[in-house]
Amino acid sequence: MNYKVIINTPISNHEIPELRELVGWGRRDKDYPNLFERCNFWAGVRNENNKLIAFGYVAGMGLEHGYMEDIIVHPDYQKIGIGMELVRELLSESERYGLEIVTLTYDSKHKNFYETCGFTPCSGGVWKKQL
Repeated sequence: MNYKVIINTPISNHEIPELRELVGWGRRDKDYPNLFERCNFWAGVRNENNKLIAFGYVAGMGLEHGYMEDIIVHPDYQKIGIGMELVRELLSESERYGLEIVTLTYDSKHKNFYETCGFTPCSGGVWKKQL
């Protein structure tokens, strides 16, 4: 089956939280629809039943530097190239958008995946509000 990555595809507010939950992440329901108004662009992939099976976005507020986030692929569709195609399409759109640098944060177990997609590992840090 051939799946197509669509930039700025229409996505209902509940679809991404449901996909996040399927991969074991927090739903972040309150992020939607705000995310679509605040990011530069997003991409989605749907299966033959029109169900959202992959999603990711790039934010950057119109600057030359963007941040890629939430690269999510439904567990039933992982390891068949959808994630790589999603990232590649987001990077192509980043170039069209005029972004010269795109960064992201990822778990070390995904290092090889992101290197294959063209990212260079580097050190960095993450701040998170203490609950």
